[in-house]
Amino acid sequence: MRVTPIAAVLAALSFTTMTAQAGTLEDVQARGELNCIVTTGLAGFAAPDENGRWDGFDAGFCRAVAAAVLGDGEKVKFVPSTGKTRFTLLNSGEGDILFRNTTETMSRDTDLKLNFLPINYYDGQGFLVRKDLGVTSALELDGASVCIQTGTTTELNLADFFRANGMNYEPVNIETNEEGIANYSGNRCDVYTTDASGLASTRAALDDPSAHIILPEIISKEPLGGATRHGDDEWSDIGKWVVNAIIIAEELGITRDNIDELCAEAGDNPSINRVCGTEGDMGSMIGLDAKWAVRAISAGGNYAELFNAHVGPDTPLGLARGLNAGWRDGGILYAAPIR
Repeated sequence: MRVTPIAAVLAALSFTTMTAQAGTLEDVQARGELNCIVTTGLAGFAAPDENGRWDGFDAGFCRAVAAAVLGDGEKVKFVPSTGKTRFTLLNSGEGDILFRNTTETMSRDTDLKLNFLPINYYDGQGFLVRKDLGVTSALELDGASVCIQTGTTTELNLADFFRANGMNYEPVNIETNEEGIANYSGNRCDVYTTDASGLASTRAALDDPSAHIILPEIISKEPLGGATRHGDDEWSDIGKWVVNAIIIAEELGITRDNIDELCAEAGDNPSINRVCGTEGDMGSMIGLDAKWAVRAISAGGNYAELFNAHVGPDTPLGLARGLNAGWRDGGILYAAPIR
């Protein structure tokens, strides 16, 4: 039997201990600000408003994490990134967490060393075209020029779709959604392809949205969610349970408006009590105090409130809940329980 030298064992233990105690939470609290990686600007999801304040569905999750760990959802520095730069920014430590319309895949989880948080938006890739192009199906796009963001799963899905259907296309590579809008609006491509939610955002930003249609085909599964880097399980747990708390709050009828009243004292519903921090000791399990979830939910509301405020039917994007409806309402949105 070969005996491992004690020096090698100690080195391995030292590395394991160092990795497990990476200390992102402590870094964020010492800094007093959460560095959250987002898009360079995608209306409804993350974009600066006329006053320069970042807002949107993904931005709301950034603020929820900041509220949970720093006590204030405004203590966020938004770090804009392209499809190519987002993972480099996260793994280099320039961002603490990522909420950027990012699809969970095996290679990103394992090869790029990302820990994905619970899915916060179920999506799929589609196609945006001008009505005057005269097509009603993606199967009619043979020979089209297609605007596509590099460094994304969208590139691979597009190649697979056209190959599988015996069609050809001319790629027009772009880095950002703003560049995509400019190229598409300037007729430098016939088609813009990305996640259907992103197409709704792009269409709403065009001068005449009614002159453009999103074709019916959805060609991929795009489970979108936040991510942290490997090596700090406690920090990943914080991100995971903040997302779960926002989903659970909708399930339990907890909103920004009623959370203080519901949490004023322990009630008869143990699930609500655990969210409120009046029952159990859930906060200490992730290195936070008892009111972490209350602060996270109060920052922007429960899942329905975030969705409806930024991308829902009454917004310019006009997105229906669809798959993102709760599991009791015909969708597949489902959170692990806080217990």
